[in-house]
Amino acid sequence: MTYGGSGDTGGAWRNDGGVQPHAFDPLTQPELFSGVLTKRSLAFLIDLIVIAVPVVLGYLFILLFGILTLGLGWMLFWLAWPATVVWAIVYYGATIGGPRSATIGMRVMDIELRTWYGAPGYFVLGATHAVLFWVSISFLTPFVVLVGLFNGRRRLLHDIVLGTVVINSFGRTQPAHPARTY
Repeated sequence: MTYGGSGDTGGAWRNDGGVQPHAFDPLTQPELFSGVLTKRSLAFLIDLIVIAVPVVLGYLFILLFGILTLGLGWMLFWLAWPATVVWAIVYYGATIGGPRSATIGMRVMDIELRTWYGAPGYFVLGATHAVLFWVSISFLTPFVVLVGLFNGRRRLLHDIVLGTVVINSFGRTQPAHPARTY
């Protein structure tokens, strides 16, 4: 069996011994990768707000509930952190696993996540994508994001590990239905 590598210039190893090319080539389709890193950064900030709003509301609820129950409700604060983590993982899994393969922030920025062979995302991939991002940022510092500057597909470390790529959406680049001419 031969290895074709999964780098930006080669394809990926297949069980039949061949090499399957990537679905998205930065040399022949540069429009798919134009401005993706900037859009990803802004999408991340939007998603951070989308995740934070329910979390803040949850903390406020627990605070008020604690006041009403003379402090007993504050025991729920120990559930707030695990609930925050679960909410973030479910958010990323459900939105990336949805029909658009994009979180709300990614939709606003007109980008989407695909596998290296072009398939849309799915729940487990979206959840794992989020977990690996946070783990890589936590252990390897935010400088790990610089990896995207040194490859043609603008993939970050967790994208390379998972075999994903973030591209500009097809939806808005395709022309709308033509007007009727009669």
